[in-house]
Amino acid sequence: MRSSAKYIWIFVTVAFIGGFLLYESSGLFGSAPITSTTAVATVNGQDILVTTWQALSSQLEQQRTASSGESISLDERDAIQNQAFDQLVSDALLSQEMRRRGITVSVDELTNAAKYSPPPQLMQDPELQTNGQFDLEKYQRFLASPTAKQSGLLLQLESYYRDAIPKQKLYQQITSGLWISDATLWMNYRDAHDSAAISYAAFVPSDADVAAEPVSDAEIRAYYDAHKKDMARTGRARVTFTEIPRTVTAADSAAVRNHAIALRDSIVSGAMKFEDAAKAESVDSASAVRGGDLGKGVKGRFVPAFETAAAALKPGEISPPVLTQFGYHLIRLDSRNGDTLAMHHILLHIAQSDSDADRTDRKADTLAKMGASSETPDKFDAAVKALGLKTYTTDVTEGQTLVYNGQQIPSVSAWAFGGAKVGESSDLYDDDAGYYLARLDALTPGGTPSLDAAKRDIKLLLARKKAVQKQVDPARKFAIAASASSLAQAGQLLNTRVVRTDAFTRVSGIPDAPNASRIVGAAFALPVGTVSEPIVTDEAVYVIEVNRRVDADRKTFDAAKDQLRGQYLSSMQQGRIQEFVANLKSAAKITDRRKEVEAAMRRSSS
Repeated sequence: MRSSAKYIWIFVTVAFIGGFLLYESSGLFGSAPITSTTAVATVNGQDILVTTWQALSSQLEQQRTASSGESISLDERDAIQNQAFDQLVSDALLSQEMRRRGITVSVDELTNAAKYSPPPQLMQDPELQTNGQFDLEKYQRFLASPTAKQSGLLLQLESYYRDAIPKQKLYQQITSGLWISDATLWMNYRDAHDSAAISYAAFVPSDADVAAEPVSDAEIRAYYDAHKKDMARTGRARVTFTEIPRTVTAADSAAVRNHAIALRDSIVSGAMKFEDAAKAESVDSASAVRGGDLGKGVKGRFVPAFETAAAALKPGEISPPVLTQFGYHLIRLDSRNGDTLAMHHILLHIAQSDSDADRTDRKADTLAKMGASSETPDKFDAAVKALGLKTYTTDVTEGQTLVYNGQQIPSVSAWAFGGAKVGESSDLYDDDAGYYLARLDALTPGGTPSLDAAKRDIKLLLARKKAVQKQVDPARKFAIAASASSLAQAGQLLNTRVVRTDAFTRVSGIPDAPNASRIVGAAFALPVGTVSEPIVTDEAVYVIEVNRRVDADRKTFDAAKDQLRGQYLSSMQQGRIQEFVANLKSAAKITDRRKEVEAAMRRSSS
């Protein structure tokens, strides 16, 4: 076991308390005027230090990059920092609640937990397994060895369980008494398995109808006062960006395909093992470390082209190169059990040739030198014009990656809301698809808007409500006509479009009317063949006719009842805990100083 001690020590350190060490070595602290006692937040008077936040952020980031094998964008780093902040706030609130309830942990509890209930990370360590299964005796032998003590593992486990055991006790108190009756379980099952299909006619006011509706200032003020708390919104920005794509040619694709064919031939001939080839060649780093293993799963896990190719294979067979938007795949089907497939794959990325990549990189370097990181808007325009590039102007929402025409543009959103000034241009960002440079054209901070800022949106909302109400009368006349014949015949007679839906459940709802919960309710309440009264929603008035309804099978439910109860109880417990934490947050006094801290660090580095 001595050979595994170093590995386990590193693993546990990173998993449990490595964050601060990672932070200290990451260079994040730099020369910013932030001390070791600076608080990034205060939770009911308890400080969360900026060093703790940055340490956890750094730890989570390194875990992400270690698992993906790729660097992260500013958008991903922003999301990680938010995750770390939320986790620290939640931990502070839970610690305060545990102290209030007098929840503690004894030495015997720590000892027994460390001896008999090792953390999942250790259970997954191959050095502590026998025939692929965790070996408790092997683990306990190592735990009793001098190496475990010298490496610090015992101290790490004590620290881990000193936090985990009280938290588990609190969760047990929070979720005690949860139960779900057969009647409730059956109702939930029916919600997911009863199905209905309907026809409907939608009476939607036109934009001109909405614009013609008068809305007074008094109505706008009354709505604003009544809904002010609900109107808080995230920041918005308008950016202009340009890109230098990494254009891939047919020759590039053909070269990768030929390489995939040669690789397959080597595997089939026995010159190379599939697993070794995956570790050496596959760009899917998550599966490559496991020799390309994708595990077992039902259909629907992968993109259609991959699924189709895999379904055509026999167990043990390796596919020819399969092209998807990710590149060329070699797929090996290991086993098939009904719709459940076990597979391995190798993914080869289609990239530019070296000469084309060099030209793209040189062009990107020129763009960066001419227009990046400038506070002069004209420099961005001059760089774009000099290189003959196109520009694209769009809006972006704080906390969301910029997406333009279905393509993700990395890091621009996080940069725009990370302290950039209007008129400033970004650094040069890149991903597998190309290079990107952006300019910030306008910025609206998040928060509750003023009445003047919200007036236009409120006026439109109220006008639409009024316009929708005026559709009730024509919808009622249509319903009367449909009741005398059918929805389809009334549609032909009154020149009104009627839509027939596929089967849906109470849970799935109607894909073409995602916000119309009242329609779904009516579909399961009305008798089959019955035409409804007008159903008013926020956007339109509907008249429906129930074409078909199929009830869930009680025998199938009874056979799976115990398993379903376990699943629902687990879900209910998670929901109860999340609700409890959310209630703690809503009642707490939380001061968030992230913006101030980040601004101070930017000033010190400029």
